[in-house]
Amino acid sequence: MNVLVIGANGKIGKQLVRLLSESGEHSPTAMIRDDKQKPAFEELGAKTAVVDLEDRTEALASAMDGMDAVVFTAGSGGSTGPDKTLLIDLDGAAKAIEAARRKGIKRFLMVSAIGADDRERWSDQIRPYYVAKHHADNILRGSGLDYTIIRPGLLLDEPGTGLISAAEHLEPGGVPREDVARVLFEALDSENTRNRSFDVVSGDSPVKEALEQL
Repeated sequence: MNVLVIGANGKIGKQLVRLLSESGEHSPTAMIRDDKQKPAFEELGAKTAVVDLEDRTEALASAMDGMDAVVFTAGSGGSTGPDKTLLIDLDGAAKAIEAARRKGIKRFLMVSAIGADDRERWSDQIRPYYVAKHHADNILRGSGLDYTIIRPGLLLDEPGTGLISAAEHLEPGGVPREDVARVLFEALDSENTRNRSFDVVSGDSPVKEALEQL
């Protein structure tokens, strides 16, 4: 399967590209913003497409030539303001969804955030982030694409354990980014995750088993 990873230079995206490349079953293309980022992905055996999420929808569509699936892992990051959150986490996602539809790509996976579906859980400090994720998720759900929306808890940089909890709604908790990448990898081919949205935090079940029990 040819898979475009949007936000590939991020901490989740980079680990997902590695998993896809090492699997021998998928051919990843890393969508990046800077030519200088190419060598790291070439070392992983991945192709690259240099496109900025703030570019026109047509530019995103051009990166999707020959793709079977798109995975959206991009985010504006904690050091930017609400303006970038709007442009990347919401409009960037919306353009990627529209581009996939134009190219006839059905499979689309997206990283959201735990609590994005429930306004009562939005903290004031990062409310614009939740607003962006909430509406991006709704756009994907209404797009007609074969979607999976993964809502991880607090993202951690510690090594993954391969053990998670996954359900439609979970109490807040943390989860290593490495484990989120593994969830995306396993969900790609999982029939049980198609047209589903669910929370993910660290837990006691191996990733594949947790997804099978959704």
